[in-house]
Amino acid sequence: MGTASFLKRAQALLRVQNQLARECLAELLAVFVLILITLAGSAQMVTSSGTKGNIFTAYLAGALAVMVSVYTAGGVSGAHLNPAFSLTMCLLGQFPWWKFPIFVAVQTSAAFISAGAVYVLYYDAIQHYSNGTLTASGPRETASIFATYPADYLSLSSGFLDQVMGTALLIVGILAIMDTRNKGVPKGLEPVAVALLVLSIEISMGSNCGCPLNPARDFGPRLFTYVAGWGVEVFSRGNGWWWVPVVAPLLGAAVGSALYQLLVAFHHPAEEDDPPAEQNSLVLVNTASRLDAKTSPVEKDAGGTLPQKK
Repeated sequence: MGTASFLKRAQALLRVQNQLARECLAELLAVFVLILITLAGSAQMVTSSGTKGNIFTAYLAGALAVMVSVYTAGGVSGAHLNPAFSLTMCLLGQFPWWKFPIFVAVQTSAAFISAGAVYVLYYDAIQHYSNGTLTASGPRETASIFATYPADYLSLSSGFLDQVMGTALLIVGILAIMDTRNKGVPKGLEPVAVALLVLSIEISMGSNCGCPLNPARDFGPRLFTYVAGWGVEVFSRGNGWWWVPVVAPLLGAAVGSALYQLLVAFHHPAEEDDPPAEQNSLVLVNTASRLDAKTSPVEKDAGGTLPQKK
């Protein structure tokens, strides 16, 4: 009884009323969980020289991290987790453009913090594996634990195409999973389906550059490695590769959104009880978020709109 009373008092004291703030806090936690598990899986593989993990276990950890993260924030922020998906929602009119830079900043910050947490968690292992020298290239490099780098044979143009195609496929798959007029998946199992989608892309398209698909996932940890002592090489390696996993996934998101709309969503038969705005379009979120997309920060009250649900 005492514990319950304490929790109620704590909730009353700490509960955030502003809708945008709640969404940002949930998104921050979800991305932190996503990148923490993803990078930790990579760290375990690299620092053990493959004895306690391999490329498949690293990919599996990342895919399961997606599932956990979507369950963590899906009912609050929508669990975008990825600037490319946030851009998709903006392009489809399901997310207000003024929120886009805010979500990108939150996602990138969370990824940066996660990289720091993984560095602390695996500090001794990284120091032991690298003989105390933090490098972004060479046989004992450890920068690839945190950010992606291209294979030696990969050109920038081919890597750019790789990320456009991979992200477009990711977006097409997510839109199909969330499209209420398509086959869909049982309610509550969407995160599982998205995790399987991510795993399928990783194990089939990961050899060129590690399959980042997410600007925040790549840039946040890369920035951390620069600050933590790996040096400027984290930006110069691979002929200045760093910008490709930042820009290409955004273009891939636009391509994937267009493909799904043009080839599937636009051709759904209209239903008489549907509002005109919803006919022949994806229905991904509830009315509250659609209203929010048309509301400026000035027009919103202190409490924001109704909680967003998928």
